[in-house]
Amino acid sequence: MLSLFGTPEQKPGLLDRMKQAVARTRDSLQERMDDLLTLARPVDEAALEELEATLIASDIGVGTSQEILGHLRQQASRQQIRDGAELRHLLKIELLRILDSVPPREQVFTANPEIILMVGVNGTGKTTTTGKLAAYFCEQGKSVLLCAADTFRAAAIEQLEVWAQRSGVDMVRTRQGGDPSAALFDALQAAKTRNIDVLVVDTAGRLHTKNNLMAELDKIRRTAQRVAPDAHVQTLLVMDATTGQNGLQQARLFTQAAAVSGIVLTKLDGTAKGGIVVAIARELQLPVRYVGVGEQMGDLIPFESSAFVDSLLEG
Repeated sequence: MLSLFGTPEQKPGLLDRMKQAVARTRDSLQERMDDLLTLARPVDEAALEELEATLIASDIGVGTSQEILGHLRQQASRQQIRDGAELRHLLKIELLRILDSVPPREQVFTANPEIILMVGVNGTGKTTTTGKLAAYFCEQGKSVLLCAADTFRAAAIEQLEVWAQRSGVDMVRTRQGGDPSAALFDALQAAKTRNIDVLVVDTAGRLHTKNNLMAELDKIRRTAQRVAPDAHVQTLLVMDATTGQNGLQQARLFTQAAAVSGIVLTKLDGTAKGGIVVAIARELQLPVRYVGVGEQMGDLIPFESSAFVDSLLEG
């Protein structure tokens, strides 16, 4: 049985939804790059320096922008970049190269359920995203169970319960302040008994600098591996796109402590710095699996690199 994280087929409308999601970033880029991309003469060093500053402003990051420009300069030294249209084409190639250099980490697992641990600091939209992910899998014909393992934040359990009802799935919960690993143990037993396809676990999201949080996440992961040793365990880090490079630092700490295997990027539609997607791929070496593109139940879509790049650099 293949992992549920195989590359999804591009549904009708996915490109349009991605265009809407990156509209603010695209408008910002086009405003800054309009003169560059309409050049009718060979691209010179001044133009490349302007492009570098523009990429950094979109939160692609200094290191990633320098790498991209290094490749473009090599191209320009070997043969001229004829005009703005060719520059756009080469920039698309560079962005795709970085995004596609991160392996999708498809794996084979032998027993249900697929276990997805949702991690991330409070305020990133982790609990909301957990509910949306449940709805997404239901649309794929999968049976889903939610586990409320964020037992420390006030109202987190009740919030997830609302999303469970909206998604039409069951939820396993414990009392506020209870043992998250105990909640997961009960959820795993229920999932195995019911032959559930996907168990999505909402974990605590206290400050990333708290060692006890990371220890708790490790305990949860070990519980999953002990109770369901043949199941495939994924850890998805929920990041808020509007936090940009600050969110990237949080992500580094989580990836070190929580064995993160992929990113869910929320609020992509609310920022002009969507270049953070590229920075994540290069600096964290993690795939962005899903992006949040709005507030509604269905506003979580699979990330597809070519749709993202085409949406960002139309023309």
